Amino acid sequence: MTWLSPERLWLLVGVAALAVAYVLLQRRRSRYAVRFTNLKLLDRVAPKRPQWRRHVPAGLFLAMLALLVVGFARPQSQVQVPRERATVLVAVDVSRSMLATDVDPDRLTAAKAAAREFVADLPEQFNVGLVGFAGTASVFVPPVTDRAAVDAGINRLAEGTAGRAGTAIGDAIATSLEAIRTLDAAAGEDVPPARVVVLSDGANTAGQDPAEAAAQATEFGVPVDAISFGTVNGTIGGSALGGGGGGSQPVPVDGQTLQAVADATGGNYFEAGSAEELRSAYADIGSSVGYQTETQDVSARFIGFGLLLAVLAALASMFWFARLP
Repeated sequence: MTWLSPERLWLLVGVAALAVAYVLLQRRRSRYAVRFTNLKLLDRVAPKRPQWRRHVPAGLFLAMLALLVVGFARPQSQVQVPRERATVLVAVDVSRSMLATDVDPDRLTAAKAAAREFVADLPEQFNVGLVGFAGTASVFVPPVTDRAAVDAGINRLAEGTAGRAGTAIGDAIATSLEAIRTLDAAAGEDVPPARVVVLSDGANTAGQDPAEAAAQATEFGVPVDAISFGTVNGTIGGSALGGGGGGSQPVPVDGQTLQAVADATGGNYFEAGSAEELRSAYADIGSSVGYQTETQDVSARFIGFGLLLAVLAALASMFWFARLP
């Protein structure tokens, strides 16, 4: 915490002096009470009350003065605030390998559940868009603040909803960037503060070179966070292979392409082998996406608490020490 007027904190010395004076005064009163020998009369004019009560109003008053002095010194604090026009594009792999059941109940279902939680935890004023990709990439929901629309888009994510077979990570990034650049009339020239979050389980096998898409993201100043989701033991079989019989096909996770994209764009790379690890990765991304650190005057906090203590001190005096006729 910093101070715009730190020299005003010297007024706390005066508050401390008042506290010392109060303690000395109480000791003096105690000595006088001992010299007062008529105990019956003393009990009548000064009936017994809990000793701590008589110190509460004074303590609250001194605490109030201290808080007001701190507020008067104009303290400042670093706070994170959402950026204006902040935009997040969530790109989810819906290729056939996402049907692997090495993550319960399967990779795609777990990814959709985690994406819902991630979107729900973002500030309401953020624009959120959704991209699904397999052999090609499609915008399921353009960037909007309507969380219900995004949730409905996540529900529509399914294997086969994004074109032919394959994993087009480069196309997913490029499509996300295009959605960001068409957010509003000014976005083409003034790209809003944005971030792309890509989740996939494999390497790029179709579409645009991810390195080219990463270079474009860097040019626009849009970091790409990447999550590699799945385990080396993933397999698909049966209906997922397009047949009705048995057999299975290994689909081990491969995060090299995603890590390269994240490193190239200044984003973060995560490996998640379970639904819990995926939620943790999304939580880490959410803690930094779309915010900027600002220095704000927080003196009102101290002044507000000080005024609250003043009210409490007044109420304590009224209810405990006021003499009714």
